[in-house]
Amino acid sequence: MIVSLIASNDSINMKPPYDITPTILKLISSISEKLGEINANFLDKPSPQLRKQNKIKTIHSTLKIEGNTLSEKQITALLENKRIIGPQKDIQEVLNAIKIYDSLESYKSTNEKSFLKAHKILMSGLINNAGKYRKQGVGIVKGSRLEHLAPPFKNIPYLMKTLFNYLKSEEIDLIKSCVFHYEMEFIHPFLDGNGRMGRLWQTLILKDKYPVFEHLPFEALISKDQAQYYQVLSECDKAGKSTKFIEYMLEVINNSLRSLLRYNNRNFNTTQRLEYFISLNKIEFYRKDYMEIFKNISSSTATRDLKKGVTLKLFKKEGENNKTKYIIIGHSNL
Repeated sequence: MIVSLIASNDSINMKPPYDITPTILKLISSISEKLGEINANFLDKPSPQLRKQNKIKTIHSTLKIEGNTLSEKQITALLENKRIIGPQKDIQEVLNAIKIYDSLESYKSTNEKSFLKAHKILMSGLINNAGKYRKQGVGIVKGSRLEHLAPPFKNIPYLMKTLFNYLKSEEIDLIKSCVFHYEMEFIHPFLDGNGRMGRLWQTLILKDKYPVFEHLPFEALISKDQAQYYQVLSECDKAGKSTKFIEYMLEVINNSLRSLLRYNNRNFNTTQRLEYFISLNKIEFYRKDYMEIFKNISSSTATRDLKKGVTLKLFKKEGENNKTKYIIIGHSNL
């Protein structure tokens, strides 16, 4: 735990304690393979429809972990600027999260001021002094037992500076994202909002290196088994290092990528396939390129899709038969 580093001012650039285990190395290898396959199949650029769907899942899951009661349907309505009936606090949490996840590009994962700005927006109207580190001691109590005593508030500026310096190290980004998530939870720099900030910042760290993570709702897997999430955090507190949490989060990430790769394009209709393909921003292509993206459709289905695309003036075609080339000329309301 990073609190152990406060003894010496010379330790500002030291990394938090954790071990690189065979399990971690195996998971990194598996994740790297999946990222390669995702990039090769352009799955890192989901359609607008899928981006919206995943944003809703992310917001729903990360807030559900914190006790928010709104459903995905209600969050969808808020995203579409519709009014809903629900607890005002829960509605405010969702509206704040929508602002954050709509503007992820404006935040820098290695910048502490950006981190504080994100907390201010995420917790606006929910707590006093949003966007500022706590000025009092805190502990996490479960039942009658003190589960976690956070470091003294006077140490927070130093601890967070150390943690942000670690993000600029040469460590593997996948590992850094997990370590930051755990250590931030341990430091507990804010009076409230620490959990959602830890998950948000892990997304940002990963997104900077791998764009697919902007649209990958790995929080959904955490919310399905919150007890395990909190159990692993507790085990790391007792062990004094984040090794187990790194293994846990890498497994979550690996499973999320596996789910993305299993995404079955056969469930798309012609309109959805064309919408998705146009979003890939290709300039020109052949039918075989279209079928490389949608591996489960027949050549006749691909031909019908492309014919509709020409009719909708999404692209024009040149040549005939197997030598037909398609050139993107614009977008259309599909």
